[in-house]
Amino acid sequence: MTSETHRLPRTRRLRVTAGIVGAAVLLGTSILTAGCESAPHPAADGDRGRLVTAEHLRAYSRDEVSALLQSNEFDSGTARFGVDTYRLTYDTIGADGRATTASGLLALPLDDHTDLTDLTTVAFEHGTQPTKAAAPSVAGDGGDVAATLTYASAGFAGVAPDYLGLGLGPGPHPYLDIPSETTASLDMLRAARAHVQTLGRRLRGEVDIVGFSQGGPAALGLVRALQANADKDFHPNAVASIAGPLAIRAAELPALFDGTLDPGEGSFYTSYLLVSWNRLHGLYRAPSEVFQAPYDTTLEQLFDGTHPFEDIVKGLAPDIEHLLTPHGLDLLRNPTGPFADALAVADSTCSDWTPHLPVRLYTGSADRDVAPANSAACLTALRGHGVDAQLTDVGPVDHSGSGKRGTAQAVRWFLEAGTRN
Repeated sequence: MTSETHRLPRTRRLRVTAGIVGAAVLLGTSILTAGCESAPHPAADGDRGRLVTAEHLRAYSRDEVSALLQSNEFDSGTARFGVDTYRLTYDTIGADGRATTASGLLALPLDDHTDLTDLTTVAFEHGTQPTKAAAPSVAGDGGDVAATLTYASAGFAGVAPDYLGLGLGPGPHPYLDIPSETTASLDMLRAARAHVQTLGRRLRGEVDIVGFSQGGPAALGLVRALQANADKDFHPNAVASIAGPLAIRAAELPALFDGTLDPGEGSFYTSYLLVSWNRLHGLYRAPSEVFQAPYDTTLEQLFDGTHPFEDIVKGLAPDIEHLLTPHGLDLLRNPTGPFADALAVADSTCSDWTPHLPVRLYTGSADRDVAPANSAACLTALRGHGVDAQLTDVGPVDHSGSGKRGTAQAVRWFLEAGTRN
């Protein structure tokens, strides 16, 4: 394994234009923090998507890729090439509209006998991670790396943003915040384009986009921005959403109360969501308004991005009935105010626009983390807009199994589209 960090020359910095900020408004809200009496000044320092550092992580042979996929229980049937991986850091914009940095994983196919100079990109939006060290660019050989390598070893350029506040990004992660997931993902594509050029290669304009779990709606958010010409060189080619929380208010929240979801998983996701959205939207004045003791004094610290997942699990309530106060439970049952407004944005990726590209949704019928009803609701909304979307049940598997089987089907679908070299 090599570790070679190259700091790129600083270019002239430009003020973020109203047009760039306006691209995120297409998501149904400003990219600026909701609930503020006055919006902060947009980022005035830093080119969005400017590559700051590129660190070569390791080169995998084809056999090593296959072994990694198999060890993570991913399908290795489409692994044709070895893969080079890089950690990129780049300039982007925060949820508050100010300049910040983010990181992500770039995976490129390698082969001595095949011309892989011009590459179609697969943008992979990863699932829920509560700690910085679990993000794709820093996690080692876990599931998000396996998913990214699935696409790269099939002949695509795999581009996996860590999102804000994960990986090497500063501050806490704004969980399930579609606007900042979109801007971080878009700017990761730009950074990847810049680094690929330094290697004498090129990313084509076509981008296939796929997301698992949290990444399901993030993938659709990125499609919406690219379809609206947020970047003149990239355009979306196809999108796959795997077991995503695509209808939180209509499907996921009811599933918390009717026994569809695992109680412990429900406690985890609810805790993460409320803590994160309180930072963004001001859901409560004090944690004790929504969280019972002792969780009212511990949860916010657990979700600061620095605690290992094992510590977070130890500090969680067994279910939402032990986690939340009567007011907190009522907030989930009958969302109002800033919470209802934030839900409307989170659920907008299927409901208030029309994708002009092929859409496929994947879900596992035994998923007790993200209710299959989320994908069904998204399908109904998309077809109501005349979109010929398809929903595939990948079988009676849990959430993780949904991601692995959905990845196998998505990469084959992208290959069938004929966009790979």
